[in-house]
Amino acid sequence: MSEALREAVDRFTSAYPGAGELTATAIPGLTLVRAAAPSGLVHAINRPLVCLVLQGSKHVTTGNQAFTFSGGASLLITADVPTVSQITEASAERPYLSLVLELDSAVLAELLAQVDGTPPPGPVHSVAVDPTETEAADTALRLMRLLDRPASIGVLQAQLVRELHYWLMLGPHGPAMRALGWPGGHAEHVARAVAVLRTEYAQPLSIARLAAVAGMSPSSFHLHFRGVTSLSPIQFQKQLRLIEARRLMLAEGFGAGRAAYAVGYESVPQFTREYGRMFGQSPAREIRQARVQIGFAA
Repeated sequence: MSEALREAVDRFTSAYPGAGELTATAIPGLTLVRAAAPSGLVHAINRPLVCLVLQGSKHVTTGNQAFTFSGGASLLITADVPTVSQITEASAERPYLSLVLELDSAVLAELLAQVDGTPPPGPVHSVAVDPTETEAADTALRLMRLLDRPASIGVLQAQLVRELHYWLMLGPHGPAMRALGWPGGHAEHVARAVAVLRTEYAQPLSIARLAAVAGMSPSSFHLHFRGVTSLSPIQFQKQLRLIEARRLMLAEGFGAGRAAYAVGYESVPQFTREYGRMFGQSPAREIRQARVQIGFAA
């Protein structure tokens, strides 16, 4: 892994001490992460992304897979899958540092049409960890350098993002990258339904409608949706609701009942039960703990 890339991310994130762990950048889809201490568990349903870890360590689980990785490794997520992650090694002296870029299936489809006419192999894991190759790290460094020259971002960022996709496609992550970008593949069809679920998670949604959006029969849709995301459509919607409800309570001060109704629940007791199963404690207890932590911080 490029030491220059680590230094660039360290310098950029240290300039924004009030940004929290995540620092957005002027390059669309590029986020930088800095943490000065190990984190709690973070539940998410991520969009396809690559995370280049530059310093510190992280643990990620999804389904029955578990990964622990450190600086020099890259995490690839090529489908909207639920993950539970935790930064496990970080300190003020050596903070956890990573660079995260959302993947673009349209860019991959264009690259596949130019350099690889073969279909992707059989089923591939949607989450994988491999060493970051030199070409990918070098391209990421050039993306970081654009941040120091904002006038150049609009001219050069698209070609550098494309180049990073290219090197990832040629490296150890290649099979998963090809599956994500293959036109007409199951991942593309399922992604259409996922987009509807992400936008309308608080509304009742029928399998028939989602299958129609994906261009599949209901039975085929259900099978391939689970194959890509590891969840059924109903489970996927439920996790989206619970993750958003948690954000509303912890970040915006909603009470449990208000958060439950805001994300589409009609029963607060049902919300409380499902919240406890996912996060390991009731929403009321988590709110109390958050208020105590805020009090200590103040």
